[in-house]
Amino acid sequence: MGTVMPVVFFGHGNPMNALQTNGYTESWRQFAQSIPRPKAILAISAHWYIPDTAVTGSPFPKTIHDFGGFPPALYNVTYPAPGSPELARKVQKLLAPLEVRFDEQRGLDHGTWSVLCHLFPDADIPVVQLSIDETMSPEFHYETGRLLQPLRDDGILIAGSGNLVHNLQAYAWGTENAQPFDWAVRFEQSARKLMLEGRDRELVDYRGMGSDARLSVPTPDHFLPLLYILGLRREHEQVSFPVEGIEGGSLSMLSVRIG
Repeated sequence: MGTVMPVVFFGHGNPMNALQTNGYTESWRQFAQSIPRPKAILAISAHWYIPDTAVTGSPFPKTIHDFGGFPPALYNVTYPAPGSPELARKVQKLLAPLEVRFDEQRGLDHGTWSVLCHLFPDADIPVVQLSIDETMSPEFHYETGRLLQPLRDDGILIAGSGNLVHNLQAYAWGTENAQPFDWAVRFEQSARKLMLEGRDRELVDYRGMGSDARLSVPTPDHFLPLLYILGLRREHEQVSFPVEGIEGGSLSMLSVRIG
């Protein structure tokens, strides 16, 4: 058996990171340099949160600008990576008998391209997105990740994109260097401890982690991509955190690498 590809969860944060060079984007770049070149990428983004499971099937996925109120330069960003209908079909087979819709219209959202433009700026690696079914339980998403294990042996990089702590109502808009809320720090620290100790299933049951969890994860969309990545962990694999930081008091930029 060849090299097993690591898996990663990115805290993608503000879409403006696509245009910026900062500590987060530099760490993303360094991550890409630390791994074998992927044959293709399967991305699970918080921003494709819909009532079914689907994969992008277009050979030429468009760049989706799924946000508002940002400078014109951000809307001019394109990430013209090819798609991979072959990988999309393989995902369908791995997840059978679950019905996985083959979506030839969907492109790449900013949860995917705002990070990948720093990892692989040449946009020459095929990218497929897998949706997050909003009707299903956290356990479903964790187990779905486990079913994708064989892709790691085929040189496929599986990347989740969201934010471990994502509370925009509490975000300190317009305030530089805002101090993190105590509850955000506590929840992030608790999550890190659970991951380091291999207690991933306790994070699957994050809703039972008390008020800190309720404030840190008011909606599931940005948290669930992490569960796919945890589901891909193999026995004795180490976890590390190549990117750290909390922006605006309530937005964790933590990245999680496994393998």
